[in-house]
Order: sequence, then structure tokens, then C-alpha cells
Amino acid sequence: MGPKEVKDAVRVGEVIEASSSEFVAQCYQLHEPPPLGSLVKTKNKPGEIYAIVYSAATHSLEPGRRPIARGEGEKEEAEIFQNNPQLTKLLCTDFKALVVGYGEENKFYHYLPPKPAYIHSFVYLCSLDEVKNFSQSLDFLSLLVEANLTVPVDEIIAASLRYFGKAHSDRQKFLVKAGKELATLLSGELNRLNSILRRIR
Repeated sequence: MGPKEVKDAVRVGEVIEASSSEFVAQCYQLHEPPPLGSLVKTKNKPGEIYAIVYSAATHSLEPGRRPIARGEGEKEEAEIFQNNPQLTKLLCTDFKALVVGYGEENKFYHYLPPKPAYIHSFVYLCSLDEVKNFSQSLDFLSLLVEANLTVPVDEIIAASLRYFGKAHSDRQKFLVKAGKELATLLSGELNRLNSILRRIR
């Protein structure tokens, strides 16, 4: 689901693990995490926490128990789930999101919130307008650039800028602005900067 398809915030799951800098959410629909690099939010008194999706995984609900192949006699993959309806109760899809700001009283703050997200807080895929408004300032990029993630950080930076760019009427203008901000943040890392810029064209 791309940003142009999201007119209103869509609830996609709820927080099952949280820290000051990120949270893990379990999706309500199997195999349906928000897109990599997308902006999500969760409510946290008195405002909302905003985060960028950086990883997703589908796995067994039982620790240490791996799914087994079940489709040898099936013609289509969908038939596996049709003939084994219990699978939807044995598997789940989670995603991880890096906190890049919070909002209070219609104002965005592009740094870590005072408190982490609450466990079982609902998580929403942000609307088109929220994506556009949040990314009017690119101060959140410093949190991304300095993040220590379990996936390649530069891929997440590029994915988020591609995603955010689609929310702006002048996509190219937004990406040029983002490129200049990255050039400042990565002034001593030319190869890294060029690698990211190639991914957002």
C-alpha cells in the first residue's frame, strides 16, 4: 500500500515491544506489513509517536518451531492456507519501526519523544497528508543516518525518501532538498552519500 493510496490513517497492528528509539508491532493481517520506509504512528499521551518501518518478518507464534512445507500436492499457494486454515493462528507478521519524532498539539518534533510507545498501542499507517506534513522538515534524517539497525541503514534512508517523495506534489524538489540535507550529514562519507542518492532517483 503506497502513500497515494492512503487517504486516512489505516490501523495495521499494535505494539508488542517498545523502547525509546524503536518499537515492534504485530500486524493484524498475515503477510501484510506496512511498506519498508513508510511512516507509521502510535498514540502516546499526550501526543503521537512517529516511526519509519525498517524491517518485517513472518514467523511461527511458537518459539523454536519452524513452519513446514505443506504445498506438495497443491496447485496454487493460496490452496495451502485454504486447506490448512489453522496456519493463520500459528503464524504472525511483525514489523520494526525506528522512532523519528513525535507530535503534540498539531506540531511535529523531529527527535525522540520523552517516553516510549505503550505496549498494545494501536499502530497506524500514516495518511498522505501526515507523510507530507511530517517531512516538511528533514531533521529526522539525522536519526536515520546515525541509527544502528539490524538491516542496512542506507537502504532504509533511501526507501523512506522514495516513499515520502510520493506524498509531495513536486517529488523532484523534495528529493533535491533531501539530497542536500544528506550531503551535510554525510560530508565526510562521499561514497555512502552517492550510494544513497543513486537509490532515490
